[in-house]
Amino acid sequence: MLGLVYAAVAYVRSPVGIFVEELRRELHAAHTHADAHLTVLPPRPLRGTELQALGMLREVCQTVAPFEITMGDVESFVPITPTVFLRVASGAYRMRELHDLLNQGALAYEEPWPYMPHLTIVKTDTVEEALKVEAIARQRWQANFGTRAVRIDSLTFVKGIGERWLDLEAVPLRGVGVR
Repeated sequence: MLGLVYAAVAYVRSPVGIFVEELRRELHAAHTHADAHLTVLPPRPLRGTELQALGMLREVCQTVAPFEITMGDVESFVPITPTVFLRVASGAYRMRELHDLLNQGALAYEEPWPYMPHLTIVKTDTVEEALKVEAIARQRWQANFGTRAVRIDSLTFVKGIGERWLDLEAVPLRGVGVR
């Protein structure tokens, strides 16, 4: 994808995010430019203005209550792409619902792959490197007995070209949850 694109992400500032960022620094220092995050809307061109897209994001976030997900196993997208990630094990349906609510209007985009909620650990240059990183990451993750829960309570609208991203606005989820 060329040119300026936009995305919506949920930054992971919990122990899970710290674990991923430390592991990333150790295993693939070239990929330390991005904070740990779950992508809700993958990168896309806009179908309207930046202001319209941000308005859509704000509107949806007003109706969605904060929620919790639990991270699952270390996996990879090999052989499609040399990306190693943590799968969302519990609550993935909430991420997909949020994705679907946002993927319309100025933010609508026909994505090349089905949406799969995950937290990227690293994207390597080769499949061989990804397989090596996956094995090490799996071992470290299994030995990490800390909480695997992640609270999703805001989304950040970002724009970028290539690997360079700029946060435009963090938007809190403000909907009322079911009691």
